[in-house]
Amino acid sequence: MQLYSFFNSSTSYRVRIALRLKGIEHDYLGVNIRTGEHRDVEYVDHVNPSASVPALVDGDFQLGQSLAIIDWLDARYPEPRLIPAQPELRARVLELSYLIGCDVHPVNNLRVLKYLQDVLEVTPEQKDAWYRHWVAQGMASVERLLERAAVAYPGPWCFGAQPTLADCCLVSQISNALRMGCDLSAYPRSLAVYRHASAQPAFVAAEPKHQPDFIA
Repeated sequence: MQLYSFFNSSTSYRVRIALRLKGIEHDYLGVNIRTGEHRDVEYVDHVNPSASVPALVDGDFQLGQSLAIIDWLDARYPEPRLIPAQPELRARVLELSYLIGCDVHPVNNLRVLKYLQDVLEVTPEQKDAWYRHWVAQGMASVERLLERAAVAYPGPWCFGAQPTLADCCLVSQISNALRMGCDLSAYPRSLAVYRHASAQPAFVAAEPKHQPDFIA
C-alpha cells in the first residue's frame, strides 16, 4: 500500500492518523503541493485525477479524497473502527467530520489561499484575516457539537473512550490553525481532545514534523 501525502496537508494528516491507528503498513510518497507536483501529468493521469493529496494506492486500486479513503480503510480493515456502526453515533461522528471537511477546510486550503494571494492580490494581512475568520466560525460550531457530545458520549475523545474519524479531522485542523497563529482559547473542549490525542503514539507518528518530506 502506498500513501501519496504532503507533510503539512491536513487532509493527508487525517489519513496518516487513520493508517497509524489501524497499524497498516504502507509506503509514504511525498508530493510537494507547494511546488505544484500534484499537478504533474504523471501524477494526475496515473494516481489522482483530482490533482490533490492525499491519494491511496493498494495494488490496482487507487483512491483520492481523505474521507473516502478513511471510509474505505474502515471497510477493508475494520479494527479499530473509526466510523462507528451504531447509527446514531455514526451520524454524530460524520456530522462533526463533515463540518470540518466540508465547511472549514475547503475555504482555507492552499489553493484557495494562493488564489486570494496571486489572483485577487489580497494583502498578507487580508489573507490571514480570511483564514482566521473561517477557522473561528468553524471551530465555534465544532465546540458546540463537542459540548453536546460530552453529555451522551463522555470521554477524552470527541465521542467517548475511543478515537474516531472525528478525532482524525479535528486534530489535523487544530494543528494547521495553530501553525497559522489562530487563537483557539475559546474552544476548550476541542483543545482538550487535541492535547489528549497529541500524547498518543499513533497521532504523534502522524504529525507533520515526523514525515519524511518534512520541510522545516
